[in-house]
Amino acid sequence: QVQLVESGGGLVQAGGSLRLSCAASGRTFSSYAMGWFRQAPGKEREFVAAIRWSGGNTYYADSVKGRFTISRDNAKNTVYLQMSSLKPEDTAVYYCAANPLHYSGSYYYTSQYVYWGQGTQVTVSS
Repeated sequence: QVQLVESGGGLVQAGGSLRLSCAASGRTFSSYAMGWFRQAPGKEREFVAAIRWSGGNTYYADSVKGRFTISRDNAKNTVYLQMSSLKPEDTAVYYCAANPLHYSGSYYYTSQYVYWGQGTQVTVSS
């Protein structure tokens, strides 16, 4: 069992930066791939970024590539999403999630994640 709690969301102007954190409970955190997803009002939840259990490989949606960076610290049971050059279209509720699979093709799909946090709101003003 893994419990996830996101933090770090808020209101920021376009071009600004935020760092989201996701703290996990449970001794098996390091065995899960971790992902960030987001959901804007009236839209489906979409993939943002993912990182392997080891932290050695990362994956990004095209819309955030070059602006966002995912990382993890297994000693602290925490995964991060550093967001830079934020745009109004990045406004959404951001969720972290845990994926038990080691197949990178699974990282892009919400159905492959078994644990989810409650989400943190990110609002980017123009």
